[in-house]
Formats: sequence, structure tokens, C-alpha cells
Amino acid sequence: MEGSLLLSFPPPVSTSPICALNLQRTKFLHCTESENSVPETFPWVTEMAGVLETINQGVIINDDCSHIVFANRLFLKMIGIPEDELIGRKILDLYPPEDAAILRSRIQQRQTEGHIQYEFYLPQANGNRLPVLVTARQIEDPDGNVFAVITATDITEQKRAENSLREANVQLEKRHQEIEEDLLLAARVQQSLAPTGLTWGGVNVATYYQPVRTIGGDFGLVAPRNDSLSLFVCDVSGHGIGSALVANRIYTETMSQIERGVALGPMMHHLNRFVLRNIGSSVFYFTMVAARLDRDNRTLEFANAGHPPAMIVQPGQAPRLLESASAVLGLIEDAVGKEATVIVPVASGDRLVIYTDGFTESFNQQRDMLGVEGLSEIVRETSKLPLQEMKDQILQRVTAYRHGPPDDDMSLVIIEIP
Repeated sequence: MEGSLLLSFPPPVSTSPICALNLQRTKFLHCTESENSVPETFPWVTEMAGVLETINQGVIINDDCSHIVFANRLFLKMIGIPEDELIGRKILDLYPPEDAAILRSRIQQRQTEGHIQYEFYLPQANGNRLPVLVTARQIEDPDGNVFAVITATDITEQKRAENSLREANVQLEKRHQEIEEDLLLAARVQQSLAPTGLTWGGVNVATYYQPVRTIGGDFGLVAPRNDSLSLFVCDVSGHGIGSALVANRIYTETMSQIERGVALGPMMHHLNRFVLRNIGSSVFYFTMVAARLDRDNRTLEFANAGHPPAMIVQPGQAPRLLESASAVLGLIEDAVGKEATVIVPVASGDRLVIYTDGFTESFNQQRDMLGVEGLSEIVRETSKLPLQEMKDQILQRVTAYRHGPPDDDMSLVIIEIP
């Protein structure tokens, strides 16, 4: 028997009554479709009976016509049929026609190849089906008679575990689908908060937003009022759901501050305290750039807290960098500097470029980072183009420089002073 049972044919010896197991009924002179056949004794089967009873598997021996000529006690227990009702029957007769056809093909394969292993079941007397691993090997006795020695290993626990795992996988797939649907809804909600291009009093605004995952921690905000245009770009640490939730909370609080007409410096102080007191975590912090354009005075109030420098560029010239005057927000109480804001004069044709570090932290194949200097050169080279084309070219050139997909969320706001 393959893998665990080796049979040899000893010389005939006398058999005790215990080992005989009524095996004198176990040879059939002719293959017939009938269950009743003329028995003849196989001494070697009688001799092997004691060994086969010690195996921790159900064992049967079939003749070349698939009649059962021996079954050990464990097999009889597994199938639940008395020995005198089982011995002499064809194994195929125990199964319904559709399963008998499958089993017949397995028997034919074993007859061709000499051995086979497969999963099947034993039909029990109570109507249940016991899952088993079947190992069958074809042998020939000294007289040239062909037999199949078949072992059946109970795999009920294995199948129960597989069914439990299968059910768990179904539930996980269902939950995964629910999460995907929730993420898609969250992405649509977050996308609705992304800044859109507009024209305000002759000022043109172009925007771009792309999270590295379905949702992300960047947001941009363009808020026109009667006498001023406010612009914000925020980058919450991390990616994914947690960052997106924090970003949306900061977005809502920022909108509330804008509607109250709060100046940029005090607004930065408030947002820092708000995150510390309401979200308070060393995991999440954020950087922010805020700009407020006064249409009448043609000045730009500017504040930067830990964010990459904004750029003001005249067409074809090197950009001026507006650096950070405060630390990142959401970590310490005094993150916002005493001179958190500056007033920057602007002229006709100036373009203000605000972005997140998803642009500057782009790496080429040699792992060289684009950086502020590289992005500044791209801004200079594209600054003569119409505003929308400038934005598109910045995106295309950053993509061309970067090796592979982006590693971080990307937000971009560009305004043009008339």
C-alpha cells in the first residue's frame, strides 16, 4: 500500500480462529454483476488480517472485480455496516449512480497506473457521508490473482476546518466589498471638497488633487469673498483613512474660521490648538500654507507652517520662495511663530504656486529627489504658458521625472494676478 503499508506474501501457516475473520468466504471464481458469488479461500489474506487490524486507518481489500474480500474493524466502524453484510459486495454498489461513475473512473485509473490517492467519501449506514482520503494500490498474489489494497483515512476535522475557512473567506470577501464601497463613497465625498478652478475679479485659479490611495490626507481650499480670496493647502501626515478623516475635520474647522473672517495668524494658532485638544496624537500632524489676496491693495497675506515653500513667479523668471515661519502643527502648543504671517506685494502677471511635498519628494530611477530646486525650475520653464497649460505641464514633467507611481498625495493650487 502506497505511503504507509507494505505487503509481503508469507508461506501458508495455520490460522487462529481470531484471525480467520470468516475470510474463507473471500474469493470469487467469476466476475459477475450479482452480489452473490462462489467463495474461495485466500490464505495470504488470512495471514495479513492481524497486521491490517493494527493500522490506524480503515482498510479493505477488493478482488479484480471490485468485490470486497476483507475489511478491518476500523473500516466497518467507519462505514457502519456489519461484516457479514459488506463482505462479498461490490464497492460500487454502495454508492448512488452518479458517485459510482466517479469512483469507477478512479478504479480504472488505479488499474492503469497501479496506485492512486484521492479524496472521496464513505456512505454510512445512517445515510451520512464520511469524508476520507483514499489510498489504493494494486497488488498481485503468488497465484497471479490481482487485488486492490485500499486505505481510508477519516478527514472529517480537516474538512470541517476547510469549510470554516471557506465560510470565513466568504465573510471576509463580503466585508472587503463593504469597505471598498465605503471607501468609494468617502473618496467621492473627499473629492467634492477638493478645490476647483475659478475666476475671481480677474484672478484665475487652477487646481489639482490626487490621493496616492483611494482617499488621502491632502486638501486644498479656495474661498472667495467680496474683498479677498483665501487659499489653503494642507498636508496631514500619513495616508489612507485615518489621514483623510483628520484632513476632513481640519477642512471643516478651517471653513468655519474663514466664514468668521479670522486673520491667518490667529487662524493658524486656532487650528494648532484645535488638533492638539480634539485629535491629540503623535501619529497625526499637519503642515499648511495659507494665502489671502486683497484685491484692492494688491497685496498677499501669507502664512506657512512647516510646509514646502510657496513660489511667486513672473513669466520666464526664477521663482521667489515663500518659506515657512512656523513649525508643523498638531504636535506642540507654540508651533506658530510670533511673526507667522508676512505681507507680500504682488504685481500684474505674478503667479502664486502652492503645492504639497508629493511633488518635491518625487524620485527618479537613480533615487535622486526632484526637490524644491527641481520643481522651481519646472515652474520657471512653464510660467510663460497659459495658466491651465502651465498646470498640465507641471504635472507631466513631474510624472516624467518620477520613476514609478507617486508615493504621496499630491495637491496643487496656482493663481494668476491680472
